[in-house]
This record gives sequence, C-alpha cells and structure tokens, in this order.
Amino acid sequence: MDFEPSAKVKALQAQLNAFMDEVVLPNEKVFEEQLKSAPSRWQIPPVMEEMKAQAKAQGLWNLFLPDKQYGAGLTNLEYAPLAEIMGRSPIAPEVFNCNAPDTGNMEVLVQYGNEDQQREWLLPLLDGSIRSCFSMTEPDVASSDATNIQASIVRDGDEYVINGRKWWSSGGGDPRCKIAIVMGKTDPAAPRHEQQSMILVPLDTPGVKIERIVNVFGYDHAPHGHAEISYTNVRVPAENIIWGEGKGFAIAQGRLGPGRIHHCMRSIGIAERALELMIERVSNRVAFGKRLADQGVIREWIADSRIEIEQARLLTLKAAYMMDTVGNKAARKEIAMIKVVAPNVALRVIDRAIQAFGGAGVSDDFPLAAAWANVRTLRLADGPDEVHRDSIARMELKSFKKE
Repeated sequence: MDFEPSAKVKALQAQLNAFMDEVVLPNEKVFEEQLKSAPSRWQIPPVMEEMKAQAKAQGLWNLFLPDKQYGAGLTNLEYAPLAEIMGRSPIAPEVFNCNAPDTGNMEVLVQYGNEDQQREWLLPLLDGSIRSCFSMTEPDVASSDATNIQASIVRDGDEYVINGRKWWSSGGGDPRCKIAIVMGKTDPAAPRHEQQSMILVPLDTPGVKIERIVNVFGYDHAPHGHAEISYTNVRVPAENIIWGEGKGFAIAQGRLGPGRIHHCMRSIGIAERALELMIERVSNRVAFGKRLADQGVIREWIADSRIEIEQARLLTLKAAYMMDTVGNKAARKEIAMIKVVAPNVALRVIDRAIQAFGGAGVSDDFPLAAAWANVRTLRLADGPDEVHRDSIARMELKSFKKE
C-alpha cells in the first residue's frame, strides 16, 4: 500500500490549502455575522455563494465524485487528503460542492438513477444551484436497523403514494433544498432486505410538510438544518422510483460506504485544526508561573492527540485504498473500523483543546464547542458505533472459524 499522494493530488492539496487560508477561514465569521443579521436564519449568507463561485472558477468543484463524467475522477485514496482539508471548517464542504447529504444523493443518482432522474435532479445538484435531503431515519422506530423503516410507498396506477414521518433529514431547512430521497416500504411481505425502496420526492409536492428543525446540542445548524418532515398522501410519478421496487436497502448500503469514509476524512481535518488551536493557545498562556505548554499534562495531551490523529489517518487511508482496489463490500470491515475510530479520536482531541482553552473553549468565541457538537453526531450518523462494532466482531468471528 502506497499512500504517497500523486503529483495531481499534491497540486490540488496546495491549491485547496491556499483557498482555505485566503478565502474560507477568513470568511467563517462573515458567514456567521451575515446569518445573524439576516431577517431569517434560514436565508443563505451572500458570502457562501460568492465563495462557491470562486471555488468553481478555480476548478475546486465536485472533487468527491470518482466518475469523470461528473466529477474530478479521483479515487477514494486521492480524495482523502482533500476531504481532510475541507473538514477543517464547517462551512468549507459546501464551498466546494462536497457537502453531505448532497454528495451521497448525487452518488445515488449517478449509480442508480435513470437518465431522466439524472437530467432533472443530478445536473442541478452538480451545479450547486439546488440542495437536497435524505429522508430515511424515523422518530418512531430504531432506525439504526434500516429494515425497521415504517414509511409506506404504495403504487397507485401511474403514481406512488408516500405516507410517513421522517427526521434528521439534514439540509431540509435550506431554502434551496428542492428534492428529498425518501426511503420506505413498498412490500412489507417481501424478504426482509427487499421490502424497502427509495423514491424522489420534490419538497413542493402537496402533502410534504417541514414540521420543525431539530437542534443538535442547542445548535440549529442554520441555514442547513436537520428537518423533521411529514409525508401525508404524497403523490409522485411512478418513474420517480430509484432503480426499482425492493432496491432501497441495497441502495442505502451503496450510499453509506463512501458517505461514512467522507465523514471520517473530514473528522481528521477538524481534529488537526483543534490540535493547532490547542498548541497556539498553550504556547501563549501562562498559569502558575509558566506557560501552559510547559505543564506536563498539556504535553501529554498534545502527544496523545498527534498519535491518535496519525493512527486514524492511516486507517482511513487503508480503508480508502481497499475501497478502490477490492470494492466497498470487501472493505466493509475497514470502513466500519474507521467509522468508529475517527469520530472518537476527533472528539478526544477537541475535548483536550476545550480543556486547554478553559472557559473560552465552551463559548462561541472559538470554533471548538460547535466542532464538538458536530462531531458527536457522527457516532450516530450512518450507523451508531455499537452497530459497527457488532459488524466488526461478526466478521472477526467468521474469519476465526474459517481458520
């Protein structure tokens, strides 16, 4: 396994780092101020569209898509260091049109969508002119087991009728969000993993209602937002079904592989930023007669953080390499392992940085508190730690039996 970036990737890294330093990071506070001063928090700060236009003009656009027809044609291994750079800022992924859940939804449309679906929804998503959400999780069932999903998708002539309530439809609060991919059951009598289907539902369809935006540790994540959405007798054309009836679980598995590792790549980026902020802080603050950086416990925090970040990065790169060389299915153990490791590492590093900052660390004057809240969700999103650990253990036990 050779993890040395190619010349192409090194050039993109340099370009991306420069763009982050010159454009994105200086505009984080501008973004927040424009959001605060807008008549509604659910309006897009003008600086975001300005940054997106600059990124697109520089070719820093759709870097996540390995399909050369639509994206940069990078492998997972090539994309990893770039996603890490974007992960340093909460607003950066959207700037480069590499933000969840749009990335996952675009991948679904590339892999499983038909030509009409791609023309109507994929192309504007690739252009960044609209946003999307993914409606799978439900408030009334344990959705870590996707076969529990109860929303119904019933064929009625040339239409499907959708009924159900979803939440954590991230991006649903965005006024540019025009389309949802909804997962529900088309045939409850079918085999367990063939009952579910996915269907495209425009959010302006009668019967679709944004019930509320669900906060995360008090953060509303405006103007993105995590929506609770009710679907009541929602009718869409039969051609909106993706791939076919009974394919929803298979699509979900295909969608979540890249999505999981992208989250891990970005988690490493925010962990690196937290470590940098911690080092800068402790190098300039004095307590009990000496710099914080000269306190033994602080040095231990710095050392442990560097060790853990490097371990997480190597496992991320290995998982990406395996996805590229043997496929997502064969790499499922590595994907599961890094999905557990990366968020937990990032949380530990951010927590140490918060402790080093003292009271300032839990305020909104610095990005650490919001970063912790964001990363903490990743121990649940795309499958909780416990589900991934169970999968890893089952694969290990199966391997042991073969020996």
